[in-house]
Amino acid sequence: MKVSGFTFIRNALVYDYPVTESIRSILPLCDEMVVAVGQSEDDTLGLIRSIDSDKIRILETTWEDFSTVGSAVLAMETDKAFRAISAEADWAFYIQADEVLHERYHASVRAAMAQYKDDKSVQGLLFDFFHFYGSYNHVGVSNKWYKKEIRIIRNDPSIYSYRDAQGFRRGHDEKLFVRPVDAAMYHYGWVREPHAMQRKLSTYGKRWEGGDPGAERRMGVDAFEYEKHITRLARFEGTHPAVMKERIERLNWTFESDISFRKISLKDHAKNILAAIGIDTNYQNYLLLK
Repeated sequence: MKVSGFTFIRNALVYDYPVTESIRSILPLCDEMVVAVGQSEDDTLGLIRSIDSDKIRILETTWEDFSTVGSAVLAMETDKAFRAISAEADWAFYIQADEVLHERYHASVRAAMAQYKDDKSVQGLLFDFFHFYGSYNHVGVSNKWYKKEIRIIRNDPSIYSYRDAQGFRRGHDEKLFVRPVDAAMYHYGWVREPHAMQRKLSTYGKRWEGGDPGAERRMGVDAFEYEKHITRLARFEGTHPAVMKERIERLNWTFESDISFRKISLKDHAKNILAAIGIDTNYQNYLLLK
């Protein structure tokens, strides 16, 4: 069984992406790792080159003008990396630059890939998600956070990255048939140094969403104020991946939240009622095999 990892990144230092941790977290499961590195305003290329592994293959790319193509540029860059993996790979392991796989899941992920390697009905493997917010001790629990997503796909040229690179489709907008894996991705996209978080939201949101996320900056707010944007959070009681140890230790801001605070929309409230009786109304970008 051959496994190729793939990801993309640009301006990792400017926006404080834990991309080296992301890559290192899945390297033990991969025979190669393709990293599409976009032209950056910082030394992202040097950062990726600094990872000590002969499995890594760098693909230097130029992003389309994302002021016109919007968040689709993320899918375009994902596809560039996916198309560059070895033709001999059975599975392609995708990880985004703010996601990390805990080493506790290595065995179960490897076992799932081996189990379904020759079962062509399985087009992808589905992971649970922890979405951290504000600090490494809080996770989002509202319905705004996606609960599961595909992160391993079959090496099939008909598969492509979907919309803003959250998941995958094949052929003519067909959802993939998947099996769940006993593993979770740790998503750290909302645990960044507050100035870097504000830079990312101001730059990306302004170009993609047509809104004005830079307003806070012009009002004198240079750092993202996590406390102003809380929905529903829970304390995280588990452990973090070993590759995150140094990053967590150099945390240089504070965030605390009263987890008894439960700001919830009527839509979320209705979803929770339905979930309690076994009806899941959350969006699913996949088809579970029975």
